[in-house]
Amino acid sequence: MTDEADKTGADHVDRLRRQWARELPDLDTEPMAVLGRAYRLSNLVRAGIEATFAGFGLDRGEFDVIGTLRRSGPPYRLTPTELYTALMMSSGGLTHRLDRLEKAGLVRREKSPQDGRSVLVVLTEDGAARAEAAFRADMENEAAVLQALDPQERAALAALLRKLIAGIESDPARSGGPG
Repeated sequence: MTDEADKTGADHVDRLRRQWARELPDLDTEPMAVLGRAYRLSNLVRAGIEATFAGFGLDRGEFDVIGTLRRSGPPYRLTPTELYTALMMSSGGLTHRLDRLEKAGLVRREKSPQDGRSVLVVLTEDGAARAEAAFRADMENEAAVLQALDPQERAALAALLRKLIAGIESDPARSGGPG
């Protein structure tokens, strides 16, 4: 059994659902049709995305930091709290990433001019250039992945995923906490 679509157009998730239907015929596996495919899609594209960032000397987490700073707009600086909130991670995890990025010359930490006790994380010129180049390459890679869908299909899929995610994020019981 391969993981590619078979001659009937069935994919890996269809095969899993058929197996479960045989073993547990009373159980509705319809949620796997969407969520199983979303999970599989994420797993299938992860390696290519990570390889793209690695080509710029970054791991995914490091790109997330410099990408967040770059998309924040000039002057490309945020507080650590703003960063770890945007990245949905712990402050300790962020500190480790910032240490690596600072050592690489992609960010620097500065005292806040408003409050000398606070720190700002500032994207360096090298960091901004690397974030932009890596993001451009990532978007090229991701566009290639989506070539199996025409523009209308991509728009419809994006709209449906947006609706699904908004519903999950608005329900803390389903999203694992406040959105």
